[in-house]
Amino acid sequence: MNAIHHSAEADHSLRDLETRIEALARACDRLRDENRMLRQQNEQLLTERSILTERGEQARIKVESMINRLKSMEQAV
Repeated sequence: MNAIHHSAEADHSLRDLETRIEALARACDRLRDENRMLRQQNEQLLTERSILTERGEQARIKVESMINRLKSMEQAV
């Protein structure tokens, strides 16, 4: 009877461990998917940032050019 009791406890412990391992495996899968998605978002944001930085630089150059033209027009008057 004692051996049966220990066997039942061992079975219960194994089922509990199996359940916990399955939950951990699901969490790993979810985190892997989330990580992949975040890496893709990060790549997109880096690309967008690069584009916006370039546009900002182009706008700065145009504004500086306009300021210089206005100054030269002002001096010509």
